[in-house]
Amino acid sequence: MARTKKAKPSYIYAIIGISLVLFLLGTLGWLVLDGRTLTRAFKENVQVAVILHDNTRDEMLQKLSAILEQQPFVKETRVITKEEAAEEFFASGGEDFTELLDFNPLYSEILLNLDAKYVNEKSLLEIEAFIMQSNIVREVSYPTAVVTQMNDNFRKIGLILGVIALLLFVIVIILIDNTVRLAMFSNRFLIKTMQMVGATRWFITRPFDKRAIINGFISGIIAVIGLWAVIKFAENRLPDLKVLHEPASIVMLMASMVIVGILISLLSTHRSVLKYLKMRVDDLY
Repeated sequence: MARTKKAKPSYIYAIIGISLVLFLLGTLGWLVLDGRTLTRAFKENVQVAVILHDNTRDEMLQKLSAILEQQPFVKETRVITKEEAAEEFFASGGEDFTELLDFNPLYSEILLNLDAKYVNEKSLLEIEAFIMQSNIVREVSYPTAVVTQMNDNFRKIGLILGVIALLLFVIVIILIDNTVRLAMFSNRFLIKTMQMVGATRWFITRPFDKRAIINGFISGIIAVIGLWAVIKFAENRLPDLKVLHEPASIVMLMASMVIVGILISLLSTHRSVLKYLKMRVDDLY
């Protein structure tokens, strides 16, 4: 009984240690999720301009817009007539061409905001070829250099974050495993004593496994509460961060933190118990 009481503080330290490393892993996961949302927002802000021939009738313009709006690669469409194009040109500080010309030299156009997964060089070329099949389309324009540079940068950032996440996950597993093994070290004599009086392996491991599941769950919950507090603090400081959050993804991240805490705690504890069961009594000292 005395040994069990002495073991309790070790469990507390193990819970705190596991909570800290899970919190660190969860924070990185949150940053990755927000970065992915931000990447998608940047891509969906890229506009493709479908410029029409000068003699295109308004009904043809609206018909083409309706067709494009139904395509899977289109997220949003906006129609700009010749008159609206002129108004925007003047509002942006452009010179009044009506003083020199007796006609409007601007063209009607349809601005497309694409789904993020289609904002890449290959997809844009295919989209351009598809749109150019219409005989009322004069030109399809989009910022090629911006798209190429943006995708290259996001790819590099994604690779770096992926490597960091993988390394951190390995470190988390090692830290949690060592923390649990250290907590179990104080129970080594209890484990061996139970074995010597004839207890079966299953009977010995069961209470420790149950305790490991509880410890992992508590650690995960503490880490989730910490992450939630950090997210709320960040949102209060930077309200724009709320736009980046996807509730379903955040919930999945937090659930994963709890599951990882339980699994690693359980596996490490079970492995430690089996290790002490295989050791000789003299080796325990």
